[in-house]
Amino acid sequence: MPRCNHCERIVTAIFARVFADETAEVRACPQCTSQATVAQITKERADQPLTYLEAIS
Repeated sequence: MPRCNHCERIVTAIFARVFADETAEVRACPQCTSQATVAQITKERADQPLTYLEAIS
């Protein structure tokens, strides 16, 4: 299971797929970041193509 790098909480695979960086690390979970940040990242990545890891999961 993926974990938040900040607090070590488990995050869902879906959250990790959307919010992990290019090295598949989740820098902050919903408890560690504001909802505004989550919404902004979601908006920025909405039109990006899937990475290799996303395509095979």
